[in-house]
Amino acid sequence: MKNLRLKAARAAMDLSQQQLADAVGVSRQTINAIEKGDYNPTIKLCVAICRTLGKTLDELFWE
Repeated sequence: MKNLRLKAARAAMDLSQQQLADAVGVSRQTINAIEKGDYNPTIKLCVAICRTLGKTLDELFWE
């Protein structure tokens, strides 16, 4: 399932996929795959993304 909440939160902070990827230490392709629903990130990566975007795990990754 696509992660539109992640994409919206990233866009709200005016970050590109590359900028978010650089901030959390992964490739742009990883961020793209998470947003498309093709990759299930580790909890460590989820936490890093949440911290970068100022969101909770619930807000970005749980339905």
